[in-house]
Amino acid sequence: MYETIMYEVENNVAWLTLNRPDKLNAFTEQMNKEVSKALRGAGKDDEVRAIVVTGSGRAFCSGEDLAGVDEDTDHAEFLRKRYNPMIRELASLEKPIIAAVNGVAAGAGMSFALAADFRVASEKAKFVEAFIHIGLVPDSGSLYYLPRLVGHAKAMELAVMGEKVDAHDAKSFGLVNEVFTEANWDEEVKKYAEKLASMPTKAVGLIKRYLYKSWDHDLHDMLEYEAYAQRTAGKTHDHREGMNAFFEKRSPNYLGQ
Repeated sequence: MYETIMYEVENNVAWLTLNRPDKLNAFTEQMNKEVSKALRGAGKDDEVRAIVVTGSGRAFCSGEDLAGVDEDTDHAEFLRKRYNPMIRELASLEKPIIAAVNGVAAGAGMSFALAADFRVASEKAKFVEAFIHIGLVPDSGSLYYLPRLVGHAKAMELAVMGEKVDAHDAKSFGLVNEVFTEANWDEEVKKYAEKLASMPTKAVGLIKRYLYKSWDHDLHDMLEYEAYAQRTAGKTHDHREGMNAFFEKRSPNYLGQ
């Protein structure tokens, strides 16, 4: 079904693995398309309640495979055709997405991780805004997500200096949520993902949608959006289950409905 990625669903978690380990999982046009297709499928699949994106081998993603770029490349059209649709899929998918950064995340690979809702990193992970090293600017959403995650000054430093950041430093300034040891990596990522998959998925999706809106709207707008979101969440099965569990003094069993 796919040639450049692996995709499977287990325990309500979709695992999307970039699979060009010999090229450090560098993006190609085919990979961009396959990632977008897999994300769309995960969004439509009621069995899927959380998505993990990760890389095979020793890297998460080293960015664009530069063998496919030359001096005649129209970089604007290149992004509009290949990367922007993929990043929009990540942003619009109303299920929690975890970037499990198992190794280096560079250039568009770092951008891909930033566009996820959560980032967990192996202790051997490295993040680098590599664009400056070939005279380019961060793209694929980096200039949007990076300052929102780490603040303007740190974003400027990372984008302009282009220095590698290790996992623990990345966590210290808010780039990643958790750092896991290499020895416990698979177990901890699975536990993290399955916890998110067991939560009230509709409410998580609404939180994601309206947190995005909060960046471009004032308090008065957000109060109204919250009221609308709460009405929607209040009609779900999982809200009723949460209320019943509260009064019955038991753990809720959410179904993502």
